[in-house]
Amino acid sequence: MTTHPTAPAAPARPTAPALTAPGFPEEQVRARARLGTAAVFPDPAAYGSRLFGPTAAAAGDALDRMRIVPPVFMPERLEKLIDLAREPQFDDVDLTTRVGGFTARLPLYLSAFGSTRAGSGDLAVHASRQAARLGIPVVIGENMVPVHGYRRGGAGGGDATRSALLARVEAYLEAAPDGVGGIVVQQSTEDADSEVWNLLYSDPAFRPLLETGRLAFELKTGQGAKPGLGGMTVVDRAEAEQLARRFTVREVFGPDAPRSLRCATPGTFTEEILRQQLRFMRNNFPKARTWVKFHPGRDIGHAARTAWAAGADAVTVDGAEGGTGWAPGVFLDQVGLPLAEALRRIGTPTGCLLATGGVWEGGRAVRALALGAGAVGLGRAALVAVDEDPEHGLERLAGALALELRLLVSALGKYTPAALAPDDLWSPPPFPDPYAGPGPYAGPVPDPHRAPTHPQVPGPAPVHAQTSAPASAQAPAPAPVHAPPSASAGPSAPGPTPADGPGRSA
Repeated sequence: MTTHPTAPAAPARPTAPALTAPGFPEEQVRARARLGTAAVFPDPAAYGSRLFGPTAAAAGDALDRMRIVPPVFMPERLEKLIDLAREPQFDDVDLTTRVGGFTARLPLYLSAFGSTRAGSGDLAVHASRQAARLGIPVVIGENMVPVHGYRRGGAGGGDATRSALLARVEAYLEAAPDGVGGIVVQQSTEDADSEVWNLLYSDPAFRPLLETGRLAFELKTGQGAKPGLGGMTVVDRAEAEQLARRFTVREVFGPDAPRSLRCATPGTFTEEILRQQLRFMRNNFPKARTWVKFHPGRDIGHAARTAWAAGADAVTVDGAEGGTGWAPGVFLDQVGLPLAEALRRIGTPTGCLLATGGVWEGGRAVRALALGAGAVGLGRAALVAVDEDPEHGLERLAGALALELRLLVSALGKYTPAALAPDDLWSPPPFPDPYAGPGPYAGPVPDPHRAPTHPQVPGPAPVHAQTSAPASAQAPAPAPVHAPPSASAGPSAPGPTPADGPGRSA
């Protein structure tokens, strides 16, 4: 029987939390950080006195609106029954997963927090330590070295005081079990100027990761919070003067404001540039895994296939719902593909696909896994959980999520996350297309990832105002409702039909 240890329930937080997350289910995440697996279920005190049914939840995005649909007949459950010589249970689901060349105890990883104040201080160190105990990989975001430095010399010019990046690595190594997890370090344009990967690859502190195959470098091309833009943070006057040599600093908050906007460049990519970058990474750092992170661009499917063909060990797609850093409001609300659409455009992955964007509970994770992701990332949820309890908050959150994963995967008659498929999901029919009408482009574009369940009967032809036409010229009466559609209905294509699930193209 597979079990997942859950940290003991936390006492009430004695001080006010430091972080807030508007628009995110912050209170639910904090409850899980305190209660762990108990938060998966209704209050047990109400058992026997309350009738439970579906909650009036918010509509959510396209991913949240999908339903998880177990089949009636479950041949894989029969195979498991024969293998175990007993009826399978949800505890028999094995959540061990390969994540970008690493082995993880759960199909999870810690998303990049970047160089923001919330994501590069003590909370990030606590999150790294708890992720190590969970046996899941940690991604350390861009611009950590250009902003915070690599080493700050101690007495006599030594390196007794470590940088924010190395503090996270050391916390992870101290707590990581043998053989699982890993460290992933992003690099952006400013990081490349600082030769971050060269520093890490030659540092003896990273030797344990290299020798055990648990170090990866991630080429960052964008992020879900602000597709097409580089990283942004708010800095005070003194820090702005210090960083102005490497970053663009703008006085967008007013000429006399005490804070400024620090902007990083997004980098420029074409197919050939991406291939060359990946070739450079594989040649120069052969012992490190090669990851690529994409923002949710309209050509995400082509970009992902290009990266896999060039040898990437993992491709991360950051949906528009994601984001822990600073971004313009218009980007947060209006720019980038939702995660569900990005996964649909990628279709069947040809390599390891990782997904992040608004994940905090098992249902959203299962839907992303069924659409092709090999693992999902925790960003805001992880920071909020650690803010609630720096010692065990992330562990309890992950424990609750792992329980939901086992319950859901087992309910589908499957026993590994890799067995999930688009058939395990159902999407509500799409809303009518407001642009459908007469003309060569009438009607919505057929979705190649949705197989129609049955042809529709074409509707009656438009009736034109011809009041003076003789009765013999009028259109014939419609056929009875029970009559089958005529095979000679004409070349007109039938309209869109509901589908059983978000299937993938071949």
